[in-house]
Amino acid sequence: MCAPGYTGRKRGQVVRTRTTVSQAHSYHWLGSFGNKGNGRYREELRKALGAIGRYLTAYQFPQARALVRLDGQYGLGAVVADVASFAFVTRGKEYTVLDCPLVQARLHLPPDQMQQRPESRTVRSLYDCPEVPVGPEGVVCRVVVATHPATEKKSPVGVTRAGVVYELFFTNLPQQGFTVCDVVELYLHRGAFESILADEDQEIDPDRWCSHTACGQEAWCIVSQWVWNLRLELGHQLKPEPLRTTEFAKAPSETNEQQSPTCGYGKPTVAIAFKAGRFSGQDFTLQPDGTLRCPAKQQLVAHERRWEADGSLRVVYGASIRSCRPCPVREQCQWNGGATAKPRQVSVLLHPVTVGSAPLLWQDWSRRTHRRACIHLLRHQRIEIQAEPGNDPNAAPPAVTPALLSRAERAHYRLSWAQRLARNARPETSGQVTIRLFGVPERFAASFGWAAA
Repeated sequence: MCAPGYTGRKRGQVVRTRTTVSQAHSYHWLGSFGNKGNGRYREELRKALGAIGRYLTAYQFPQARALVRLDGQYGLGAVVADVASFAFVTRGKEYTVLDCPLVQARLHLPPDQMQQRPESRTVRSLYDCPEVPVGPEGVVCRVVVATHPATEKKSPVGVTRAGVVYELFFTNLPQQGFTVCDVVELYLHRGAFESILADEDQEIDPDRWCSHTACGQEAWCIVSQWVWNLRLELGHQLKPEPLRTTEFAKAPSETNEQQSPTCGYGKPTVAIAFKAGRFSGQDFTLQPDGTLRCPAKQQLVAHERRWEADGSLRVVYGASIRSCRPCPVREQCQWNGGATAKPRQVSVLLHPVTVGSAPLLWQDWSRRTHRRACIHLLRHQRIEIQAEPGNDPNAAPPAVTPALLSRAERAHYRLSWAQRLARNARPETSGQVTIRLFGVPERFAASFGWAAA
């Protein structure tokens, strides 16, 4: 996640931006990286990817089993190149991709799938473009275009053109494993960070920005995430529960669609030359306006769509007879040379993509239960702290004289680190401190190695 400069609700003093890494299935924080102002998102992203790599190494997971879900801040061609070593899904903001002839031609063909969120009435038409150059660098990746009619003058997400809202999603997941609907759902599903940040605002008090200096803010973010992760682990000791398994996407064989495939289409294919020296369908190029252009620069318009027995979609394009009759290359184009009286037709075949037969399963823990079980336990504890006498039990307590305050101390200016350490230091002559907790479950205490009464 990379958000705009955030002042920390009402008490922020220095505007900073942080990039955070969270494990979507366990809700652990894996890292936090911040910089002043709007941050350095590419530098922070490289550090975040390093943290993810160390996490995978520690738990002996191969990198191929990790899926990185990125915020739309990273939807640029240059960033896609940085994260290409991982499987990734991100919302794109490189809207110049929509002007690419490959994408424009695909948008004039039928959509691969329709998608609708349970809590929304918006129905998105999804178009899969497997190999599209993104950005000035021309990084090739899989682009999913989601469209729906615009209900506002300017949509808060995506770009609006001619009354249609276009949203982009970039990924390198293979078509044979993840449909276009799977890609969009993976971005919008429980991997989203907004709900986790909302929980963090409620559970971590005081505010995450509680220091005037940048290093203090950074230290507080790290300590807060450590406390968050500790609550998760202690909560699992209190209430050990297995992972929940959700059927994220049904197996393709379980779909009930009969008329059209629900797994999307591959690249459009055309027939090869029927005779040596004659034009084939490969000589007719798709145009951004959804038409074909012949070698003589004439236009062919789609006038028929029909489903084949194997689920393929055949789109038939036809030229105008007024363009074909005076054409100088008619001998190379028509089946019987110049003898035929019919205009040229070209059929484009969209084959259905074959995806895996197994369903996609999502496993995770409850988002709040374990952390709040630990918080609830600690808030209902009784603690006794007993300090033993020092090395000399007969020594008289030192006389306490009122300290002379400086103007800075009187004004509650912040102390330096040396002053803080000197004020909080525990004397060497102090005795041992014994802490006794009441009401701690035995399993919870055993996880720390505490002695039970």
